[in-house]
Amino acid sequence: AENVRRVAKAKGVEASGVSVVVLDRDRHVELIKALREAGAKVFLITDGDVAPSIAAAQEGTGVDLLMGVGGTPEGVISAAALKCLGGGMQGKLWPRTPEERQTILDQGYDLDRVLSTDDLVAGQDVFVAATGVTTGALLKGVRYTEAGAVTDSLVMRSRSGTFRRIEAHHAFEKLMKFSRIKYR
Repeated sequence: AENVRRVAKAKGVEASGVSVVVLDRDRHVELIKALREAGAKVFLITDGDVAPSIAAAQEGTGVDLLMGVGGTPEGVISAAALKCLGGGMQGKLWPRTPEERQTILDQGYDLDRVLSTDDLVAGQDVFVAATGVTTGALLKGVRYTEAGAVTDSLVMRSRSGTFRRIEAHHAFEKLMKFSRIKYR
């Protein structure tokens, strides 16, 4: 609720003007309840938590925050993308089992420490590249044509702040001249 109030204040809107994306998981029942009680608009997703993290860092997407517990790989990818976009995030390690918890503690990590974007991605010259395989909120999936395929990608770099969208057309006939992969 505090994060919703802070974002509302920064945007100059009421809490009802803040949109929060949350993974639809049992572990988020209390979070969802608290967000709704705070007045935020809550959007539940079944998977794909990297896309809304990127959307939250861009204007005009309708996403202000992504909250809740997600996967570690997705958190690191999101942190890298957010670093490129000038955004930020915070997170904590969230072990799923007692064994995982013990492994984390044995490796010297503090489960109570709030990790920042820089903790998750320490470099200052970060690159992110992603290509859609199936269509999602951020990228279109691979589309096949008579001549080959069309892909939708994004490429980002933190140092320059550049964010590129690339629609690539792949000609299978030409690719098969030098590739070991049979495209047809």
